[in-house]
Amino acid sequence: MHIGIVTSEFPPYIGGVETYAIEFAKTLVTLGHQVSVFVHTHHQSALYGDGITLYPVLKFCRRLDRRILKQFEVDAWHVMNAAHSWLTLETDKPVVVSIHGNDFLNPYPLTGTPALASWGPLWRCYSLLAPLDRWLGKRLTPVYMRKALPKARIILANSKFTEQVFLANFPECAGKTLVAQVGVGGNFLASLLTPKHNTIPQLVTVSRLSEPRKNVDKIIKALAQLNADTDFRYSIIGDGAFKPQLESLVISLGLENKINFLGRQSTERVVESMREADLFVLPSSTLPDSHEGFGIVYLEAAACGTPSLATRQAGAIEAIDDGKSGFFVDDPTIDNIKNALQHFLDGQISFSIKDCRHFAEQFTWQKVVEKALPFYLPANNS
Repeated sequence: MHIGIVTSEFPPYIGGVETYAIEFAKTLVTLGHQVSVFVHTHHQSALYGDGITLYPVLKFCRRLDRRILKQFEVDAWHVMNAAHSWLTLETDKPVVVSIHGNDFLNPYPLTGTPALASWGPLWRCYSLLAPLDRWLGKRLTPVYMRKALPKARIILANSKFTEQVFLANFPECAGKTLVAQVGVGGNFLASLLTPKHNTIPQLVTVSRLSEPRKNVDKIIKALAQLNADTDFRYSIIGDGAFKPQLESLVISLGLENKINFLGRQSTERVVESMREADLFVLPSSTLPDSHEGFGIVYLEAAACGTPSLATRQAGAIEAIDDGKSGFFVDDPTIDNIKNALQHFLDGQISFSIKDCRHFAEQFTWQKVVEKALPFYLPANNS
C-alpha cells in the first residue's frame, strides 16, 4: 500500500510526536509499504532516507492544503495530529488519526485558519490580518475537528489515559478509538547494557525546555536542597524558550559545577547519556489542556538499562513499571522530588538494568503499526 502521512512534527525536530511519526513511517517501509510524508513548507529538510519520500508542501491550513493533497495518489492517509483530521472531510480514502493528548486538548497547528492574506491582493495587508487570522483559527480548528474526527476509520491513542481523556472531550467518537501505545527505537534497544559504576551518581533529563509542566525547574530546586550533603551530576539534554532562565536558576543556586546543559544532541549521544546515567528524571505535571500522553522517553531510558523518576499521572503510569523500570512521586512538588531523589541517591531504592530493558522490549513499533494496517484498507476489504 501507499500510505500518505500528514504530520506537524518530524525530524530533524526533536520530541515525542516527532519520534512517533518517524518510527511509524520507518516501520511501514520495513513491512513493505510505500510511504510519503507531508510536512510544512518551512520544514528544515526536504530529504529523508529509509525509503521515505518527504514533501515539504503544506501550509497547515485546511483551505490551502486540501488543494495540495488532492494532487497526490495514495491508498490511505494517516494524520499524526488531531488538528489535521479535517482530511476526513476532503477525501474518500481511509483516514487513520493518531492522537497524543495536547493535540486535541489545545489544538495545534491552527489548521482552521482562513489564511485571509492568501486571498488575492490581501497579501499586502498580511501584518494587519495576521491577528484576525489567528483568532479565527483558534475558533474554527476545534469546530472542524469536532466534525472530522468521527469520520476517521480509527483513532489510535498512545495510551489508555489519552483515550479516556479524548472520549471525555469527544464522546461522539465512542467506538472509533483503539489504544495502540508506542514503541521503542532500535537505537535504544540495541545499546550495550553495562553495570552502573559511577563514583558520582549521574542524573539525566531529555526534554524540550519550552513547557512549564515538565518541571525541570523543580528538579533543579530539589537538587539544590540536597547539594550540601549529596554529590551528583545532572545533565539536561534539550533546548527551548525556558533554557536561559533555567541556566540563570542554576547559577543563582550555585549549582553550575554539578548541573550541565547539553542542548540538543544526536540520537546516538542521547543513547550514550541515558546508558551512562544512573537515573532518568522527568516528573511532569498534568494540566487541564496538557498532559504526558505516554512518555516515549521513559521507555527509551529503560531500553538503555536506566530507571526513571516520574509523576504517577497520565500516560507515564503506562510507560513505567513501578519498582522495575522506575518509580513515582504522586505530586511533583519540590519536596516530593527531593525526597524521591534522596531515597535513590542514598541507595534506599535500586533497579536492575535487565528489568528495565525487559520492560522496554515489550513495546515495539511493529505492534503499533500492525494495529493500524487493517484500517488502511477500503471499508469493504477491512
